[in-house]
Amino acid sequence: MIEHLFHCDDGFFLLFRFLVSDSYCLNQTKKTFVMVCFSFSNKSGVGHSITLRKSVEVSPVDIKGAIAYEVSGTPADCVSLSLSGLLFPSKEPSLVLSGINKGSNCGYHVLYSGTVAGAREGLIRGVPSIAFSLNWKRGESTDKDFKTAANLCVSIVRAALRDMKKGLVSKGCYLNIDIPTNPLKNKGFKITRQGSSRLATKWRAVSSDKHVLRAGFCKESALGVRLAELGSAASAVAAARRMNSPLKNMEIESIAGPENGFSSTESSKKLYFLNDTVEAEVGSADCEFDFGALNEGYITITPLGLTTNTEVETFDWASKWISTAIEFTAPSSL
Repeated sequence: MIEHLFHCDDGFFLLFRFLVSDSYCLNQTKKTFVMVCFSFSNKSGVGHSITLRKSVEVSPVDIKGAIAYEVSGTPADCVSLSLSGLLFPSKEPSLVLSGINKGSNCGYHVLYSGTVAGAREGLIRGVPSIAFSLNWKRGESTDKDFKTAANLCVSIVRAALRDMKKGLVSKGCYLNIDIPTNPLKNKGFKITRQGSSRLATKWRAVSSDKHVLRAGFCKESALGVRLAELGSAASAVAAARRMNSPLKNMEIESIAGPENGFSSTESSKKLYFLNDTVEAEVGSADCEFDFGALNEGYITITPLGLTTNTEVETFDWASKWISTAIEFTAPSSL
C-alpha cells in the first residue's frame, strides 16, 4: 500500500488526480491510500506558525479516492495533526507533499511560505517531504498551467517513491520545487541553492483598521499583528485592551509620555498601516540559485535543511566577535 499525505494549495486537486491515476496505471495490484489535510482559508505568509492556546476545528471532506479533512489551523498544523495518529489510520505515510502553491517560493520567501512550512513540518516529524510551487504571474498564467505543473510534479513524486525503497532518498533535507511560469516550455530540472531573493514590500498609511485589503500577493485578512508598544505604560495598557478586543488588522499603537516630546492627545492616537506586498520578487539572476534559474525557465529543485548553518567565514567572525564583546562588557570585578 502506497501512502501519501497532502497539504493542499491551489493546484492540489490536479496533483492528487494525476497521482492516483498514475499509481493505479503503474501497478494495479497496489492500492494508493491518499490522506488529505488542508486549511479552511488562504494561509499565504503565515510561515511555520502553529496554533497554541486554542482548539483547532476539523471537518471531514468528501474527496473521492482519499480520506480528507479541512482544518482551521495553519499548514504546519495540518501536517502535524495528520501525523499525530488522531485523524488517519496511519501516522507514518511514505511521503508528505505540500502544494501546488499559487506563486513561487524562492530565496528568503521560504521563511514566509506556509507551503514550504508544510514540507518542513513533515521532515521534522521524520517523513520525507516535498513542497511544490508554480511561478504564477497575474495576466500571464492560467488555470491550465496548474494541470501541466501537476503532471510534472507527479514524475518527481514517482521517482521519490521508487528511490525511497532503495534507500536513496536523503532523510536530512526536504525538497523545495518551483515550476516556471510557462510549464510547457520548461528547460528541464535544475538543482539549485537557496538564494537571497525577497518580495518587494511597501508600507502605506491608511485611515483606519476598517480599510479593505486590495487583491495583492497576500489575501489573508487575518494578518493582524501589533508590531510595537513603546514604554512600560504602553505594555500595561495594551495588555489590558487585548483582553477585551481582538486585533482586526495590521496596526501600530504608539503610546509615548511627555518625556518623548508628545502630548497626551498625540500619544493616544492610533496609526494604521497596510503592507502592500506584491507578487514581484527581487534577487540575483545567477542560475546557480533558485530565483535566477526559475526565471530562466528551469524547474528548480532546492534541497533545504532544518537547521540554519552559517558560512565558515561568518562563524569564524562571530566566534572572534563574541569573545571581545564578552570581555568588553564583563564587570571589572570579575
